[in-house]
This record gives sequence, structure tokens and C-alpha cells, in this order.
Amino acid sequence: MGESKRKFWFILTSLTSLIYILWRLFFTIPTKAGIVSLVAGIALFAAELISMMEAVINLRCMSREKEIPFPELPINLYPHIDVLVATHSENEELLFKTLNGCKHMEYPNPHKVHIYLCDDANRKEMADLAKKMGVGYFGMEENKHAKAGNLNNAIEKTNSPYIVTFDADMIPRSNFLMETVPYFFLPKMILENDVWRMRTEEEIDEKFKIGFIQTPQNFYNPDIFQFNFFAEANIPNEQDYFFKEVNLGRNATNSAIYAGSNTMIAREALEEIGGIRKGNITEDFATGIDIQAHGYTCYAVDKVLAEGLAPSDFQSLIKQRQRWGRGCIQTVRSLKFWTNGLPFLSKLSYLSCLFYWWTFIRRLIYMFAPVLFSVFGVLIVKCSLWEILIIWLPSYLVYNHSLKILSGKIRNQRWSNIVDTIICPYMIFPIIVETIGIRMKRFSVTSKEHVSAKTTKLRYAIPHAILLGASAAGIYFSLKNMIIDKNFGTVAVLFWLSMNAYFLTMAILFMTGRINYRSSQRYYAKIPLEFEAGGEKRTVFTCDISEKGFAFLSDFPEYISDTEETQFTIRDKGRKAIIYGKVVHVDLAGKQWKYSVKIREREDENRCEYIQIVYDREPTLASQIGSTAVKDIAVFVKRKSKSSLPANRILPRIQINREARTKEGKKVTLVDYNYRYVTVDGLDGRNTAHLELTQDIILNLEKAEGVNTKKDNLYLVTNYEDISVKSSLRRYLEEIIREDENEEKAG
Repeated sequence: MGESKRKFWFILTSLTSLIYILWRLFFTIPTKAGIVSLVAGIALFAAELISMMEAVINLRCMSREKEIPFPELPINLYPHIDVLVATHSENEELLFKTLNGCKHMEYPNPHKVHIYLCDDANRKEMADLAKKMGVGYFGMEENKHAKAGNLNNAIEKTNSPYIVTFDADMIPRSNFLMETVPYFFLPKMILENDVWRMRTEEEIDEKFKIGFIQTPQNFYNPDIFQFNFFAEANIPNEQDYFFKEVNLGRNATNSAIYAGSNTMIAREALEEIGGIRKGNITEDFATGIDIQAHGYTCYAVDKVLAEGLAPSDFQSLIKQRQRWGRGCIQTVRSLKFWTNGLPFLSKLSYLSCLFYWWTFIRRLIYMFAPVLFSVFGVLIVKCSLWEILIIWLPSYLVYNHSLKILSGKIRNQRWSNIVDTIICPYMIFPIIVETIGIRMKRFSVTSKEHVSAKTTKLRYAIPHAILLGASAAGIYFSLKNMIIDKNFGTVAVLFWLSMNAYFLTMAILFMTGRINYRSSQRYYAKIPLEFEAGGEKRTVFTCDISEKGFAFLSDFPEYISDTEETQFTIRDKGRKAIIYGKVVHVDLAGKQWKYSVKIREREDENRCEYIQIVYDREPTLASQIGSTAVKDIAVFVKRKSKSSLPANRILPRIQINREARTKEGKKVTLVDYNYRYVTVDGLDGRNTAHLELTQDIILNLEKAEGVNTKKDNLYLVTNYEDISVKSSLRRYLEEIIREDENEEKAG
């Protein structure tokens, strides 16, 4: 959207909001209806006022129009970099993947990249891991300042001009450094006639200094909202909206938020502010403000250059959000924030962060207000239906369109309301106590543990169920009021209650949880794969891949041993890994055969290369919202009722339906075949038989015993290991497949 169009909607939103708020303040608050009505009316007015202030501030202070130039940096200018990976209690496997990603980052001179594992628990296993991975190690004991103390300890012991900070779970992509370092040379370089050159001393603006570059915190696993709603393909990660829309928009007022990870920072900036801010439970948020207040320009970019692990259980998510909310309030409430050197618009932009965390209090007010009116007859807004249509409706439509502009294609109002409703009951008390000055002092690390049980428990839905019951009662009384009393003025309240009921229903569906059977997250990726079958090399392509295994598609139902490991060679982006694994499931996927392989982990260079191949790629979860209210519920019901238990077919079942003969010349029908077992009609229950498919393919059959099947015509191929690798069998099967395809085309 153009800048002029954005300004138009800013002016229109400001004007309609001002008219609405003035009308609400002077004409609609029930001052003579009793103390309960007055308190409820003022609470609702305050909630609406803050909502509109937040929207207007965001429209004024956020803009995606400011494009950040990316200099073409000469190789000799690439500086030394210190890469700091902070850990507290995370496990060795998690840190291995992060350090492996760090070691695979591309750079003109790899010797200029210095990687350090910063452990504030001083664990021996972490020191051993750092040594094994060939990176530096800083261990601490009695760290009193949590992550801030851990990073400051490392900063004091290193000296490169630029510092990269990663959380323990954030795996950088190979191009991370090459996509961030050049931004820091913007003050020294200029684009002239489409060519970048160094500025002269006269051209250099001493006030233009880059403080940090913040890249998105992306996640390779579905967040709990995507996962519980079976919406991995329809709804982007909840944090995508902030990092790819909101934070980029904040570049316009130099108020991009430092998120603590996936960030490159100028050491000069950190030294000038005295290091990472201590005494704040969101040290990264506060540190970013300090850097900007000292005159540094800071940018957020939307290119995903690292991916991490989103909280996979509800309790961890709530603890994380409570810490973020309380830390933001601590920072913005402090005197230091209001007296620092931030420009007015930057302060205003950060003030909208505070307003955001009050969303949950506002959400509760919005759910209670129509219930008080419809069920208990408490007058909250004194107005007529015509006033609602003339004053409220235009303001509501303009306000929602403005929010749509800010949200882009990643988030819409409906999903924002669903997420806020889910979290709401567990955020209100922490936000209120922090707002009135009761500080949270203890830093809590977000859990990075894999959850194999249900992601949430139904007891968390108790507040939502109570509110849904109250909303249902409100809907009943509103309908009764409209039908019996012919009071059509309650149509706005009925709409309000219906929307709340939908959000609360979605919250309860969310709380039913979902079991995560996967031990690792998969990417959908097409990568060349080689293995040997029947004495010949086969080349196929993966359809998905994870650190524990992969799946590939084959046009032919290959025989791959289910008792012995198979060697696979995988190549991607100039990397090669030789891995060993067993097929754990085979099934038809359209007209191709899909093989799922579980690999054996090996402590060698191949494992490092394989892990890099897995994680060094574009995210494959949804990047744009593609759902509707009806579709969300339909997908949920369909997927919820479908069994999630993994299947166990490990050999391809091929439909044959061809005539064959026994060794004695008896005609039979070969129904289907999976190399080890065969279904044959016409053997009349015989215990053994010899079935001739071609002159040199004779299947020795034995009645299947102890197999979980009701088939009386299922036979074990006792010589399957010898027969399955014959090229003549392959030709026989290829001919059958070709005939079936021709018949299908002809039909």
C-alpha cells in the first residue's frame, strides 16, 4: 500500500475514532443508572479508548514503505564476528543442532567467525560439547543476572566489532552472516549509478550508526495454535505477524524491537550503553531501547535466517507470554524510559507495546459487558439503534479495515481475537499486578522440551466454559427480547454475544489438545536421494525430511529390505551425507509409492552434514492466512475424528490380479503381492505350493501362520529374499503396472 493511501486511512481512522470516543464520553455513559452501570460503562469506555489509541498510534508510527538498502560489500571489508549461543538448562541434543548451524554459516574468511557456547550453569557436558564441536566455551557459576549476565560475561571476554546472539534452540541458516553484515556498512557506503562505493569523509554522517539488525524468530515446528487446530497449512505461526509485519513497520520510527536472538549487534553500541541491560526480565527488549536512545539506527528485516523451537505445551506458552508482558510493562513504566533520548514518535511506538499487553484485560471487559446488559439488565451504553448505525458502525468498519492494513496477509482480526481469548484468563492477573508496580523479578527460561503427551489439558478451559455459558444465556435473552418484546435495538448486542461465543468455542476446542506423535519436525522438501536396489543404483527425491528420518517417492514399488539397514546418499546445496536407515512404512501416494525411512544416528561428520541439510532451508509451514470461520471448524472436526496412530506396512502391496500357474500346471489368480507375502485365489487352502510367474521366477509358498489377517488365501513367500532382487521380477512388475496405466487411460 502506498504512503499516501496509508496516510488517508490514518486520518480517516483518527477522525472516526475521535467522533466515536467523544460521543461515547459525553452522551452514552450511564451516569444516572446506578453505581454498577456507571463502573461497567466507564470500564467499557476505557477499553475502547485504549484499543483505538493503539490502532491510531500503530497507523502513525508503523510503515512498510521504508525500504532498507542492502550494500554490496567487498570481500576484504567483512569483519570479525563473535557468535554467542546462550544456554541455561537446555539439553545437549538441542545445542548440538544450533552449534552445527553456526559452524556451517558461510563467510568469506571463516577464521573471522568466532563461535562461543555461553553456559550460565557451568555444566561439564556443555564444555565437552563445545570441545567436540570445536567452538569456544564460557561457563559461569552463581550468575545473578540470568541471560543478561551470561551474555555480558561473554561480551567482556571477546573483542570482535560485531556480535551475533542466538538462543539455545535457534538454528541459523548458512546465509545468516552474509545477509546481515552488509547492513552495518550503510553509513560508510553509498549507491551511485547502481554501483556501491565507499563514502568520502565529507559524505559520512557521524550521527548515522547502525546499532542492531533483527531478523525474524521463525520456528520449524508448528506453534501450539497451529498444532491444536490442525492448521499448519492454513495459519502462519503466531509470531510471524510480529516479526514480519509489526517489527518491520517499526523501522519507520526507529523502534524495531531487539528480540534477544537471531540478531547482529554492533559492539560499539553495547559498550556505549554498558552492555545488556540487567535487572529486567526482558533484558533484550530493554537493551534495544537503550541502543536506540543513544542515537543508533536499528532495523528489523523480514528474511528468515534462523529457525527455532516454538513452545509445544500450553503451560510453557503462558509462562513465556507472562514474562514478555511483565517485562514490557516494567520497561515502559520505568523512569529511565521516559527520560532517555528516544524521539517522541519512538516513545509513542513503544507505548503501543504497553497497550497491547492490556489487550487481555480489554478482552475480558468485552466478554462481560454484553452479558451484564442482556442477562442482568445492567445499562452499560446509553444509546439508540440509530446512533449505533450512524456513529458506531462507520467507526467499527474503518477501525477493522485499518487493522487489516496493519496485519497484511499473515493475520486477521478473527484469529487475533481467537488467540487473545485463549490466553486471556491466564494473562489478566500478571498484567494487572505488574501495571500497579508489583514486579516479577525471577527470570524464567521457556521450556524447549518436546511434548509427546497432550499439548494442553481440558481444565484450562474452565474459565472459557463459564464465559461461554454466560454468553449463551445472553444470546437467549437477547433473542427473547427481540422476538417477544419486538426490541430490535438489541441486534448489536446479539451480534456482539455471537462473536464472543464463537471465540470462546474455538478456545474450548483448542483446550481439548492434541497428542504429538512426532519426535522431530519435518520439512516438505524435494532433495535427490540415492540407494541400491536389486544390485542397481536408484535415484529418487524426498518429499519430506526430518532429523530422525525422511520419506521419498518412487514410480516403482522397490524392494527395500525391512530387516537390514539400507545405505542412502543425500545431496543438497553442495553438501553430501551418507546415512543408514530402515523403511518403517510404505503406501501409495497418488500414482507413486511413498517410503518412510527412520535413520540410525551416528556420531560422525555425516550426521553434521545431514542435520545441516535438514535445517538449512526455507520454512514449509503456512506463510499466509488461508482460512475462514467455517473452514477452521470443519478442518478441526475432520482431523480430530481421524486416527493419528501411525500405520505399520513396511513393504509395498502391489495389486496384480493376473492369472498364474502352479508348478503342477493348475491355474490360479495372483491377487496382490508385497515381496514377502502374496494373496492367491484357487489354491483351495493348500498349505504349500510353487507358483510360476515367469520361466525363472518361481515363488515357494507356505500358508501364512500367525499373521494378523482373516484371509485364508494369504501365503508367505519362503524364497522372497532371492526372488525380490531379480531383474526379471522387476520387468514382470513393470509390465503389469504399465498395462494397468494403459487400461486406466483407455477407460
